[in-house]
Amino acid sequence: MASSDDSYTLAPAMRTLLERIGRAAPPPLWTLSVDAARAFHRVAGGVLEVAPPPLHEVVDLDCPARDGSRLALRRYRARPLDAHEQAPALLYLHGGGFVLGDLDSHDVLCRRLALLGECTVFALDYRLAPEHRFPTAVDDTWDALQWLREHAAWLGVDAQRIALGGDSAGGTLAAVAALQARDAGIALALQLLFYPGTAGWAHTVSAQQFGHGYLLEREHLDWFFGHYLGALDAAADWRFAPLLAPSLAGVAPAWIGLAGCDPLRDEGRLYAQRLRDAGVAVQLDEWPGVTHDFIRMGRALAQASAALEAAGAALRGAWQRAANPR
Repeated sequence: MASSDDSYTLAPAMRTLLERIGRAAPPPLWTLSVDAARAFHRVAGGVLEVAPPPLHEVVDLDCPARDGSRLALRRYRARPLDAHEQAPALLYLHGGGFVLGDLDSHDVLCRRLALLGECTVFALDYRLAPEHRFPTAVDDTWDALQWLREHAAWLGVDAQRIALGGDSAGGTLAAVAALQARDAGIALALQLLFYPGTAGWAHTVSAQQFGHGYLLEREHLDWFFGHYLGALDAAADWRFAPLLAPSLAGVAPAWIGLAGCDPLRDEGRLYAQRLRDAGVAVQLDEWPGVTHDFIRMGRALAQASAALEAAGAALRGAWQRAANPR
């Protein structure tokens, strides 16, 4: 829980929520084994989510990875498609520090994005660390994006209106894949980034101010990155920290949604500024007084719905621009 000196930065509902979590005294995640942490995350992760909205279709699929493995995907459609209709699509990467999370942990979020973004959402169950360390999650994301483009007609997807999105570590993966798409000459409609990690172990003001007592602890990041990178010295690799990419010019337009009381807030701001400096169109929205992962707390925080509505509007605008280029 934040100290009395700085808790004024928290919105009242967020402060109450953190106090409730503090009274429950959950075990610090970084003290658990990976299996125990995943089990806890599965149980606790959806407690604050709204009820899953019904959709026309939720179907589990799979696609190949470069090493011959099959990657699980879940397709979300809010409405039926006509026989030859091709809908815009969002490939979504879940958060969880590259160690936690799966298709179920972000099921409600993807359902809401399909509704609000008026698109088909494909959620990717990329492989997690430490069983699959960096850069496996990066490679899985790129392989899924290429598969989605190559099979767009079969999947009912408009290949000219594909966006990438993700939250936290998933936002990192989406930002990296957007850079890879630029390098491959692939035009994306949007990169939709909820509080993405862009700098690895950042030494920003927000990392210092909100590193303890605001849900995402500094120890979480050390635990996540230790499992993800292992002994590999990849801290300066832009595929881990896209803020370090030599150039961001020519990458897809971005919508970035940040939490005001988040250690990752400032690196999100810095990424937005670097994109703008490179001539990339950016919309940066920030919700003060809430913490990391707030978009999955819709039962407790009105800001969660507001952020998803803003993201949905950004997606709808991207579809319109892609369908009617100047």
